Amino acid sequence: MTITDPIADMLARIRNAHMRHKATVRMPASRMRERILQVLQDEGYIRGFKRIDLGGGKADLEVELKYYDGKPVIREITRVSKPGRRVYTSVEDMPLVYNGLGIAILSTSKGVMSDAQAREQNVGGEVICTVF
Repeated sequence: MTITDPIADMLARIRNAHMRHKATVRMPASRMRERILQVLQDEGYIRGFKRIDLGGGKADLEVELKYYDGKPVIREITRVSKPGRRVYTSVEDMPLVYNGLGIAILSTSKGVMSDAQAREQNVGGEVICTVF
C-alpha cells in the first residue's frame, strides 16, 4: 500500500499513540521524517527517536513520546501544507502558533527548522505543520 502523504501519516501515528498513552511509536523511515522529528526533539516535544535498520534497504523510526503529569506534551499537531495545497510563507508573514507558545515547522532552502530558527536566519519556506 502506498501512502499519499507520508508526513500526515507520521503525524497521525503520533496523535494516535498519544491518545492510547503509548511510550513509543514506530513508523517507516525517511529523511524528511527524521528532520521533522529532530526539530520536535530540539524543541522538547518528544524525548527522542532512533533509526532501526530492517535490512534490504528498509528502516523504521522509533519515536519515544514525552508526557508531563500523565498528559502528552504535544496537545495538538496539525498538517498545514498538503500534497493538494502547498502553503508557503515569507519571513514577514510567518505564522505565530498560539501567540508564540507553539511552533511551526518549515522546510526552507537551509533545511527543516522551526519558525523561530527561520526568523533568526531570515528565510521563509513551506509550512509543514504546527505543533502546540
